[in-house]
Amino acid sequence: MLRAQLGDEIYSSWFKSLEFESFDGRIVKVSVPVKFVRNWIQEHYAERLLHCSRVEFATAERVEVIWRQPGAGIQRPNDARPAESVNAVKPALTSTPPVEAPQRVSVLRPPMPPAQRTSAGGLEGSPLDPRYTFESFVVGASNRMAHAGATQVAETVLADAPGYNPLYIHSAVGLGKSHLLQAIAWEVKHRAPSAQVLYLTAERFRYQFVEALRSSDPLAFKERFRNIHMLLIDDLEFLQGERTEQEFDHIINALLDGGKQVVVASARAPNQIERLNERMRSRLQRGLVTELMPLDHDLRLKVLEKRLAEKRAADPSFTLSRDVIDLLAMRLTENGRELEGAVTRLYATWQYMRTSITLDIAETVIRDLVQNLEPRRIKIEDILRIISRHYGVSKGDLLSQRRHRSVVWPRQIGMYLAKHLTARSLPEIGRRFGGRDHTTVLHAIRKIEGEITKNPHLGDELEELKRLLNH
Repeated sequence: MLRAQLGDEIYSSWFKSLEFESFDGRIVKVSVPVKFVRNWIQEHYAERLLHCSRVEFATAERVEVIWRQPGAGIQRPNDARPAESVNAVKPALTSTPPVEAPQRVSVLRPPMPPAQRTSAGGLEGSPLDPRYTFESFVVGASNRMAHAGATQVAETVLADAPGYNPLYIHSAVGLGKSHLLQAIAWEVKHRAPSAQVLYLTAERFRYQFVEALRSSDPLAFKERFRNIHMLLIDDLEFLQGERTEQEFDHIINALLDGGKQVVVASARAPNQIERLNERMRSRLQRGLVTELMPLDHDLRLKVLEKRLAEKRAADPSFTLSRDVIDLLAMRLTENGRELEGAVTRLYATWQYMRTSITLDIAETVIRDLVQNLEPRRIKIEDILRIISRHYGVSKGDLLSQRRHRSVVWPRQIGMYLAKHLTARSLPEIGRRFGGRDHTTVLHAIRKIEGEITKNPHLGDELEELKRLLNH
């Protein structure tokens, strides 16, 4: 009836995904999968929808359009007719043949653990995301070491010989630090429900300590950590305040001295966080310090396939072609969050349009994601790390006064890259490369520039280093 009255274009745009849910003798409930569509129908077509509904339900007083959440089954009253029975009722006031509603397969999503907070010693932790488990973490070459360290810690936290302690994970944004920390917490609570596990962001740690100071109870705050088995601290770089930092030092030292497990995540390695004192920096580096590197192409494909499988668990009729998946993996190179966001956008688009996601549609949906990607800002610390790894020279040697060619050449390459890839001045570059004079930096830059003209292979080598720095 709606299609006959409104035409195919309007019907396909707004009503193709609408489904009957229930009728209680007074209210007709229908659902759509997109909130915007629900609001539009209520504002522009409510009266027309009610008129058509009264053909089937003479006592209908109003039509209620609700949002049909993905994978969520709606409880129907026992006396409500299912959607399939609507088409079985003979229309009374129109000769227009009934339009067959699009088929939708309802599949229940496997139960997900409820969102919760860890707690120990009267302290309430930061929220744990139920999606952040080891099962949902996608492992590849760039994160295998961190994943292995995290799983070993989770499996041995209550053992006589625990895993790496402390475990320190660092990376840029969106590569899985918080995911691994929360996966550890979920796994430990699953294996040993009685274990005292506390997951805190640095900001929440600071907030709770400040509250203890206000109540003149700082000693009791420290005492609350005495009996916990594991402390997980996220976003360490945001720990601020001299007294907060001192209290953090005391608590971490006390836990490690007592054989309790400590896991820390940060955007930077311990030796790059200036606020840490030398003792704390040394203690955090004593265990396993591991970095989550940017996702390579193969891992991006695996992440996309995993997130697609999660959507299909809720709705098996949703799919993406190999061409679309390859497009996402090629265009979205920053981190896992933007890959997940792209799949979510395409799923929402598919729910609304109920048509296959083509390359053109995918490019339109992710266009702003690609446009908003800012060029990676390269830091001298990044250059030192890549140079050290590429040439097999320690960072200490690069910053030292050693004059052996095996050290001098990589050091000069690093200074050259710092000049061309960062906004640092020559004196600043010299200072960051072991306190050298700016004339030494200038000599290194001229030396490399001269070698480029003589050695074509050097140009290729520099391009490879730049590629590594930009990924």
